[in-house]
Amino acid sequence: MRETVPFVKFNTRVRDEAVGGDNPFRWQEMNTNDYFANRKVLLFSLPGAFTPTCSTMQLPTFEKLYDAFVDKGFDAVYCMSVNDSYVMNAWSKDQNLKNVKVIPDGNGEFTRQMGMLVEKRPECFGMRSWRYAVVVDNLKITQWFVEPGYQDNCLSDPYSVTNPESILDNLFD
Repeated sequence: MRETVPFVKFNTRVRDEAVGGDNPFRWQEMNTNDYFANRKVLLFSLPGAFTPTCSTMQLPTFEKLYDAFVDKGFDAVYCMSVNDSYVMNAWSKDQNLKNVKVIPDGNGEFTRQMGMLVEKRPECFGMRSWRYAVVVDNLKITQWFVEPGYQDNCLSDPYSVTNPESILDNLFD
């Protein structure tokens, strides 16, 4: 497993009222350093926005327990998925997120370099992220949480190691 996060560029869409119109968003390139340098963050990655486990349990519970992560010394909690910025922004709005920030890994490059890219052909998802979470302290990965059964085309969707309660209970001091 990697000991540092890979350097990747992310194409994001950010709200900018100067753009005007019905869709006041512009492209903004972000990179690994923008998200992870000089801070302690929890990154959790999941198979897809708007999917059942991700939308009804994982993301909403991270949002609900955000303050517990801040109390443990985290500066941010990020949710990543192999989805484009349009989808991730729509999902963030749909989930009414105030604290957890989303990162679009549209091409799956970050996920691939983390060793967590899997094929999800049974769901017709193509290549997606295996469910995992990492503690990142100034670009260094200090702790991994990975669901069991990592494989392409897994017929189940394990969710026991990467739920926020389990992560909080198993953080190193």
